[in-house]
Amino acid sequence: MIQPMNKLVSTVPLVGAVFLAVFMTSMTAEAASCCGGGSAAALLLPKYGKAEISVNTSFEQYDGFWDGTGVWTPDPAGSNLSQSRMTVGGAYRLGDRWQLAASLPFVWNNNRYTGLTSLTSGFGDAAVTLRYETFDGIKCVWNVDTWEDLIPAIYLSSTVTVPTGISPYDDVKNNFDITGRGFYRADANILIDKTIYPWNMSVSMTYGTHIERPINREYGTYIKPYRKQLGDRASVAGNVGYTYFTDSMQSWTTTFTYADLREDQAVIDGQKDTTSGLRKRSLSMALAWSSSDRDWIINTSWNHSIQLDSWGRNFPTTDIISLGVSYVFR
Repeated sequence: MIQPMNKLVSTVPLVGAVFLAVFMTSMTAEAASCCGGGSAAALLLPKYGKAEISVNTSFEQYDGFWDGTGVWTPDPAGSNLSQSRMTVGGAYRLGDRWQLAASLPFVWNNNRYTGLTSLTSGFGDAAVTLRYETFDGIKCVWNVDTWEDLIPAIYLSSTVTVPTGISPYDDVKNNFDITGRGFYRADANILIDKTIYPWNMSVSMTYGTHIERPINREYGTYIKPYRKQLGDRASVAGNVGYTYFTDSMQSWTTTFTYADLREDQAVIDGQKDTTSGLRKRSLSMALAWSSSDRDWIINTSWNHSIQLDSWGRNFPTTDIISLGVSYVFR
């Protein structure tokens, strides 16, 4: 069974909640380095750290969307769709090679679309990550003297997304009210990172499966129960960065990232929902400052969707500006 069309005021806010789940995944959180300072994101605990706390704020402006065939369409004249988030996170070292991280966002929706105005807020979906470091010691080097200097830092992790947000299956009126997807998801992640100062390169890959759940309510209306499972998700991101050190050894790191996300079609009572499934490709640019002792990190980033056909499917095109700060306890 598919969601009632009279409740689907716009596919844009609905998929915006999808992007909320994407934003919280390790693909973003792991874009850092075992050296500390790293690149734009902050929730990967450096090798020397015992614990870390972070606060990240972001503003997401919607501007058009890709339909189910990949054709890009601008939003109707007079519409204004945006979402703001504040995400609080922390990481703790469990052992020499193990660390645990968690994050929880609070979301504000501010939307005006085809005569409908909506201003809502609430918690988004939380995420918990257990991460294993396959290496001992810091893998960052200044010069390559032996082949061992080329060995990267490799992180293996598993992330569970917890549906603490407001979903279409709660007591809501329309898509503009939602802040989460309403499904548990389990992800397997790998991050490969190598720093040869002043350059840094990394690749992160994720594969996730949503947990099937029963549904008996859509947008506040109780309906005949059915079972639904969102499609499996795969993502890959690659980035390259350059670090400049001041005389006092404070660092400034600029990072450029390409990311590609895909999600298969959902399954409803054993049948595929051919209207679902998504893809999004985006580009990001980030700047991070780190104190000389690598304890304080301040970062800002800009994520941009390319407004061209076939760069996405069933997804909005957005610009996201974020600013975050984190502190590492030794």
